[in-house]
Amino acid sequence: MTAPTLTNSVPHRQPPRVELAETLELPSVSGDLLCIGDLDGPTIIEMLDLAIELKADPAKFSNSLTGMSIALIFEKPSLRTRASLEVGIHRLGGQSVVFDQQDSPIGVRESVHDLGRNLERWFDAVAARVHRHEVVEELASHCDVPVVNTLSDRHHPCQALADLLTLHERGLVLADSHIAFVGDGNNVCHSLIQAMVAVGGRITVISPDDHGPDPKVIDDARILAARTGAEIVVTSDPDQVAGVDAIYTDSWISMGEDQNPEKIASLARFRVDAALMATAGPKAIFMHCLPAHRGEEVTAEVIDGRASVVFDQAENRLHAQNAWLVARLAR
Repeated sequence: MTAPTLTNSVPHRQPPRVELAETLELPSVSGDLLCIGDLDGPTIIEMLDLAIELKADPAKFSNSLTGMSIALIFEKPSLRTRASLEVGIHRLGGQSVVFDQQDSPIGVRESVHDLGRNLERWFDAVAARVHRHEVVEELASHCDVPVVNTLSDRHHPCQALADLLTLHERGLVLADSHIAFVGDGNNVCHSLIQAMVAVGGRITVISPDDHGPDPKVIDDARILAARTGAEIVVTSDPDQVAGVDAIYTDSWISMGEDQNPEKIASLARFRVDAALMATAGPKAIFMHCLPAHRGEEVTAEVIDGRASVVFDQAENRLHAQNAWLVARLAR
């Protein structure tokens, strides 16, 4: 990405390129990762292959980011994102610096433009967890190093990569798999739609009409599905989980969103419980990006049960994120 041209601009230093310990053909990844739509299906599969290698033999990649520094920006509280990024970057031989923006949202103390132009002088990449997707888009447009969206109100691409990795580990062929997302059509739902469509799978979104996914996300996904052979169904009928490989849900009230009794009441019949899992079938797994609210979007019986893979998903965030960092920065 090219930074805005300024009369007094100084060419940004090029990040050091580090040769991996063994010859490895990395996915061809360029630009930023602001949503899963920034990656096509073949690249996603290559990224997952790389994540599998990273997970199986982390020592081989221990010098991948030697000499590199990654800025980690958090407008929201974080457990999985912060831990997986800090630990993951350390394992790759890089350095991470955390900027806690919870008490000083991006763009308030200093413009997003100026923040980006500063960060590009010190860091080799930026990972940002923000409230509004427009903020990470603006940051990327003013920052001449790669930017990865680690969560916004519209997209959660790193989570979707971790989800696909988890499905693969459970023996599912992604192009043949059928996932049902049940509940609020939020950022996680959007990224899962984009990911499943990119790899040619099937996704059924089951939400109340007033809390479904963004229609534009659905429209764009259907255009891509015509090329990849994917299938998208949007319905308000929970019984449509019958026969799926996985049921996925997420919190009904997103972090930073005001409590909304009407929304919770609207979503009550979309709770994932033992009966809904039984409708899906005995082989269906349960997925959730966490944090979960037991008794609200999912019962304790389900999330703590044998079908649950939620902690596998959490672990795989590290490997999925590291795959993007290695593919984007190491050569």
